[in-house]
Amino acid sequence: MDVKVFDNDTEAGKYAFELIKQGMDNGAKVLGLATGSTPVTMYQAMVNSDVDFSNMTSINLDEYVGMSPDNDQSYRYFMQSHLFDKKPFKETFVPNGLAKDPEEETKRYNKVIADHPIDIQVLGIGRNGHIGFNEPGSPFDAETRKVPLTQNTIDANARFFENKDDVPRYAYSMGIGSIMKSKKILLLAFGENKADAVQKMIEGPVTNDVPASILQKHPDVVVILDKAAASKLSKK
Repeated sequence: MDVKVFDNDTEAGKYAFELIKQGMDNGAKVLGLATGSTPVTMYQAMVNSDVDFSNMTSINLDEYVGMSPDNDQSYRYFMQSHLFDKKPFKETFVPNGLAKDPEEETKRYNKVIADHPIDIQVLGIGRNGHIGFNEPGSPFDAETRKVPLTQNTIDANARFFENKDDVPRYAYSMGIGSIMKSKKILLLAFGENKADAVQKMIEGPVTNDVPASILQKHPDVVVILDKAAASKLSKK
């Protein structure tokens, strides 16, 4: 793992975008993208740039089950408002939260990933070490599947909803096995509340109790942190 530490999330986001731009210059065509507050500064840097994404394909990590794409809490809505409406892509894939048959939807999405091998995958990390919605205990070889969200994740997401009872309990998530097939991975983490998870991911044992720890086994991972998220690392 190549660990980079920045003064703040704005500088870190700009650096992540520079790595994406370098990848595109070297032929990258497919980006695996993430939602949540963490990648917002990276998306801002992408939007503010003069880079053309119209030949690029994106594949998002996850979507809430039961959430329509025009709901302002859906991940499709997030991606449209933060990136796609401002920087059009050739193709953009997000799981269909309203799919009637979860098994068929996960098969469809796994085929999307197989047909569009991911060149650069962007990840955040949960406070419990999850990546995507691959919660502790998730198998390392899993593909896209419908997953129950842990109480930890529900509590963390509650700030985005008017009522805690409105927070979805299930999501479609790209599996760790699919994530690990990406050619390059950029993991971003900001804030003191991510410091424990970051320390375990980088310096702890590889265990599915900390799903992100499997990234130690990937050949090309860049971990992009602010000082607060890096504060518990022993190797400063």
